[in-house]
Amino acid sequence: TMSLLESTGDASSTAHTDYEKWVRRLYLTNLFHPVKMGLTNIQRLHKLVGNPMDDPSRVVVHIAGTNGKGSVALKIANTLRQSGKRVGIFCSPHVSSFRERMQVNGELISEDEVVDLLPQVYELCVKHDIPATFFEITTLLAFLFYEKHQVDFVVLETGLGGRLDATNSIAHPALAVITSIGLEHTRILGDTVEKIAKEKGGIIKKGCPVLVGPNCPQGVLEDCAKRVGAGSYYVPDLVLGDSLDHQTTDYDEENQRIASAAILLLQQSHPNLLEDLTSDDIQKGVLIRPPCRFEEVQVGQVKAILDVAHNPPAMEYLMVKLQNTYPSQSFRFVVGMSSDKDLGQCARSLLSAVGPSSIHLVEAAHPRAAKIPDIVAAEPKFSDCHFSLDDRSITKQVINSLQLAEENGEILVVCGSVFLMAEARQALGFDEPRDSDYISEVAGAGLRQMQENFGNTTIEDGPSRQQ
Repeated sequence: TMSLLESTGDASSTAHTDYEKWVRRLYLTNLFHPVKMGLTNIQRLHKLVGNPMDDPSRVVVHIAGTNGKGSVALKIANTLRQSGKRVGIFCSPHVSSFRERMQVNGELISEDEVVDLLPQVYELCVKHDIPATFFEITTLLAFLFYEKHQVDFVVLETGLGGRLDATNSIAHPALAVITSIGLEHTRILGDTVEKIAKEKGGIIKKGCPVLVGPNCPQGVLEDCAKRVGAGSYYVPDLVLGDSLDHQTTDYDEENQRIASAAILLLQQSHPNLLEDLTSDDIQKGVLIRPPCRFEEVQVGQVKAILDVAHNPPAMEYLMVKLQNTYPSQSFRFVVGMSSDKDLGQCARSLLSAVGPSSIHLVEAAHPRAAKIPDIVAAEPKFSDCHFSLDDRSITKQVINSLQLAEENGEILVVCGSVFLMAEARQALGFDEPRDSDYISEVAGAGLRQMQENFGNTTIEDGPSRQQ
């Protein structure tokens, strides 16, 4: 293994743990070859380890969607756990530690397990000359981890799209879930909701039932399902036997309904595994939310809310939710954006809630972070926000905004791309596993926010043609 480790460039140094060296190496993977989205690498790797995710006794739930897929995955996994079964979850991106991406019954993969399993994946890549990407290697690492823990259920969240995503290497999911469809990653996935729906709909398999959230182009997805000969096609209202009696602006309510419907379908298809699950278990299980999804914390005298609203619909929704939840409060924002999002539209959403003097702009140390001058250029009113071009750090503005929020009795909202969250959480005093600087300084080499640095991503069969 040592010879493999040496290629991290710093193996002789004993100052860093094996975990740090291996994860750092993983982060640097995409620097060495362009990322080609396709299933060839991951299918070869999965086969070499015996296709553990296709074990007929293992129940796999596969989830895609523009917004909500991480929340729905967590809600489903959390509820399945109430049955006493072993449940693995695969989700991305992570907030503070790489280990968050793969968990069994709420326990993160340990550093020792990463050090044990990751070299095995690299050995296969070297031996069989497979140019696997960061996300493909991470996916196989997760598969080995679930196999080691002999999980009964695996809940897989797609990384990007669906059709050519590494998680789509599984052959027989018990259920495919598509949470919502909106415009994102348009350069890679296509520039219309229909094209993006076809990419996400690529997780639908022959004979596999499909559950589709309300904010999706149903016609396009029903076509996808018909074309591959999928099982039954469901929407939450149909499964739950009721519809919301009010127009909801609350995504979490929508996600709870999607997750509850998914559990009911699994109870129908696998009654022997889930016979102990009560409707009370389901109601409680789906209340959980991932970190940084309207996450409320008390920091000294100040209430803070963290939310990874990073695209225009999510930002707009966050403003509505803040005003509905705290109608008589005023807010102060710390915001950092990702450069591939519509900065102007996100900025206008913010300005609908507060004036520029209540907004603090930050720039994460990450190649995909939007630069402060670019954010200001997209919305000239933002030149009156709080920011410092000499010290663009998140910590500085978090500390500054906390003080002002306390003086003015405001709620502090930290929002924007996920890659500002690790530093923001540290500045707010969270105690949780966090990767060291030795790892996070290279996370920018293609990572940390989404699975990959999509700058060099192409699709195996050209832009968004159906295979």
